Amino acid sequence: MLTEKRDVPYDFEEIYVSYFSRMKYFAREYVLSDEEAENIVQDVFAELWEKKVLLTYDINLIAFLFTSIKNRCIDYLRHKVVVQDAVNQMQEEYRITLRIKLSSLELFDESMFSEQDIEKIVTDIINSLPEKCREIFIKSKIEGKKQKEIAAELNITLKTIENQMNIAYKKLRSELKDYLPLLLFLLNI
Repeated sequence: MLTEKRDVPYDFEEIYVSYFSRMKYFAREYVLSDEEAENIVQDVFAELWEKKVLLTYDINLIAFLFTSIKNRCIDYLRHKVVVQDAVNQMQEEYRITLRIKLSSLELFDESMFSEQDIEKIVTDIINSLPEKCREIFIKSKIEGKKQKEIAAELNITLKTIENQMNIAYKKLRSELKDYLPLLLFLLNI
């Protein structure tokens, strides 16, 4: 790209005045925003100013400007695509969650929730927990003991209790996913 030195270096101000609007128009065609096109062109001219030593060489200035703007537009558009893909994925996950909640409510039959039914469902799930996990969960949620008390009583670490409670909560959430909002309200777990 660099060839030989010019006798008279390019005049930056003259280049800016001559090419800014054309470069902005070029960038605008791709980034679809006047503001972003202007930012891109400003960045390219700032880069040219920082590398003003280039202005002392006989370079193809138009090719340099167009290539720089093209590359910045590509970077901008790639970033926009990634951001839009992430937004779309979050929106799709939200739509799926809404559909699940809607289905859950449509299937919900309050007549099947007598106090005995709820107790039986929860008891069955608690009984299906691994032994140590069940013991810790009962001590914490049914007997109302603090984690430090349980740790001292069972001679285990607080981390073990946290892990076992997480296992219990995960199992409860999984097994009760269709009833969870109601059960969380009724049982305060």
